[in-house]
Amino acid sequence: MKFKTRLVITSISIILLPLLLTSIMFLLVGSHIEDAESKFGILDKNNASFIYTIENYSRITEEVLEEVKQQIVEDSVKLENKEYLDQLTEDLRDKSSYIIVRKGSQIYYTGNNNAAKKIFDMLPEYGNEIPDEETGFYYNDMKKLVKGVDFSFSDGDEGSFFIVTSINSLLSKKMLRNMIIAFILVLIFTSIILTQWIQKGIFTPINQLNTAMQNIAEGNLEYMLTTEGRGEIGELYRNYEDMRLRLKESLDEKFEHEKKNRELISNISHDLKTPITAVKGYVEGIMDGVADTPEKMDKYIKTIYNKANDMDRLINELTTYSGIDNNRIPYSFRRINVADYFGDCVEEVGLDLESKNIQLNYEDLVEPSTQIIADPEQLKRVINNIIGNSVKYSDKEKGIIDIRILDEVDSIRVEIEDNGKGIAAKDLPNIFERFYRTDASRNSSKGGSGIGLSIVKKIIEDHGGYIWATSKEGEGTCMHFVIRKYQTEPKE
Repeated sequence: MKFKTRLVITSISIILLPLLLTSIMFLLVGSHIEDAESKFGILDKNNASFIYTIENYSRITEEVLEEVKQQIVEDSVKLENKEYLDQLTEDLRDKSSYIIVRKGSQIYYTGNNNAAKKIFDMLPEYGNEIPDEETGFYYNDMKKLVKGVDFSFSDGDEGSFFIVTSINSLLSKKMLRNMIIAFILVLIFTSIILTQWIQKGIFTPINQLNTAMQNIAEGNLEYMLTTEGRGEIGELYRNYEDMRLRLKESLDEKFEHEKKNRELISNISHDLKTPITAVKGYVEGIMDGVADTPEKMDKYIKTIYNKANDMDRLINELTTYSGIDNNRIPYSFRRINVADYFGDCVEEVGLDLESKNIQLNYEDLVEPSTQIIADPEQLKRVINNIIGNSVKYSDKEKGIIDIRILDEVDSIRVEIEDNGKGIAAKDLPNIFERFYRTDASRNSSKGGSGIGLSIVKKIIEDHGGYIWATSKEGEGTCMHFVIRKYQTEPKE
């Protein structure tokens, strides 16, 4: 539920609460009046209202007064018994009344000493008995109704028995108590309901979000928060989950990237160490005079030159990888003729392959006028990297590399196939991934940096093409890549 809806409901509850309380209080008052009528018969049904006459109040104590009159007739001495008077006081307590027994001009007994002292001097003298047909004496300033009867004590002293009723307290005290209780109960109940509702709908989810964010701050990206709720809280939960998944993915990528960088540094370090060691060895041989003939000297110098070229190649790969990683490979695209371009490439690499006892076969099956849009330098890097791998992993006495240019209607397909040791089926899907090495052993002098084919894939894809490989272990590998032809607009 949205916060706005919750605020509206809360506002409505606050508005309706006084009305609800008022209704409950009126119900309680009505219930109290009905209870008073059933006990005392004081409701003025002619008016059908909450107005009570003095006659109504006089009936409240009528039963007790009649009992006392009867007791005086039978045995007035009992009115001197304080236990009996205590019992009468207890009976009148719920009727907002109390008794005063006067002996002579002194208070003999009373159920409310403080109130009796205030009214005692105003009580009618002995002998001024209230007739049965009257309701009693009403003291307006004190709001007291007094009814009484005279009798004589056993020692002959004059005595009077009075019942004093507070005509404004019968309903007010009980009604006030019930109204206060009702008011407190409704407030407590409403407070509990609204508090629980807000607690469950707002504070509990916020605390859960706070806990989740603390887990994120501590690096725990596995702490999940799921909810089917709607509104702001539901959106917060879903936003948190999206953020967590993105952070987790980013962190996983970062760890993987760092891992691959460490692997790259390790690979490059190893691959640089081998030619450097060889160069140092041959230089020391020259310095020590081991190359004491022109033939040996020429061999040593050529070896040093080749090893320097290996180091240069590794450094170039690292530079290119840095460009790939930052998406900053420099391209200079232009139209090139397929036959001319690949013819020059084959001629250039053919001389180097001939010196390594590797046979190069070239076949061009496209139209002589076919053109593509490409960066000649970067495309040459692709060809050199693929051929370099073929040479590196050649395990035959007589190596063979075939280069074929095929026509694919809207594209050309270049195939570079060798007769090397091939690639295992389990490794074939991964060879274009960065740092992937089919030869995991660092003891192999042929192990590369693991970024050569990833560079090839990146360059081909940046040319709008795609690349894949087929291979059979022990028979050789064939690299295939496709580049779209340059299409000239037809003349009208």
